[in-house]
Amino acid sequence: MKIALLGAECTGKTALAQSLAAALQARGQSAHCAPEVLREWCDQHDRTPQAFEQIAIAHAQAQRVLQAPACDVLLADTTPLMTAIYSDIVFGDPSLYPFALAHHAVYYLTILTGLDLPWVADGIQRDGPAMQRRVDARLREVLQGNGLRYSVVYGQGAQRSACALAALDQCAQQAANGPARPEPGQARWQWVCDKCSDAQCEHQLFSRLLTNPPTPAT
Repeated sequence: MKIALLGAECTGKTALAQSLAAALQARGQSAHCAPEVLREWCDQHDRTPQAFEQIAIAHAQAQRVLQAPACDVLLADTTPLMTAIYSDIVFGDPSLYPFALAHHAVYYLTILTGLDLPWVADGIQRDGPAMQRRVDARLREVLQGNGLRYSVVYGQGAQRSACALAALDQCAQQAANGPARPEPGQARWQWVCDKCSDAQCEHQLFSRLLTNPPTPAT
């Protein structure tokens, strides 16, 4: 089962991927994290990529997932869709969306990290809270506009991981009761408020999920 972890800068994607992998391994499942290509690229070149370099990063990120070792759960610490979002916002270049959206069909569940964590500077990769909010808004527009269902996670530390695990467990339960993978754009489970994108609203929804998990029929 391939799981996509998406989110704006400084929303804990990498930490969440690592904590989820550890939690799954503690359960006896094999889990692997496909790390973010962009971070390694920036460390290697000591700069952020230019517009014409974005496509190679997107393809390299996809290959990380497609060539990952066999395991029960593969956690993708970002996907080409994030590269497409940043290319659109920073360079005004929407050309990566078709590839990124086509690749996204391989994921059974998309987890979106919320904006409740404090923003922390991290060298050349982070542009500030204003960009963080802009990317989050655009990412939600693209996911919703293309029928890609997603689950939003909030909370600090263990609570954030528990929210993500609850989403993953519900997804796995439904996978056991149906086809191995949904058709593109037809993921069978979603935990996102369709009325707004308010963090407190979504946080309350996930708090209810942790105390009263939905049944398979929900």
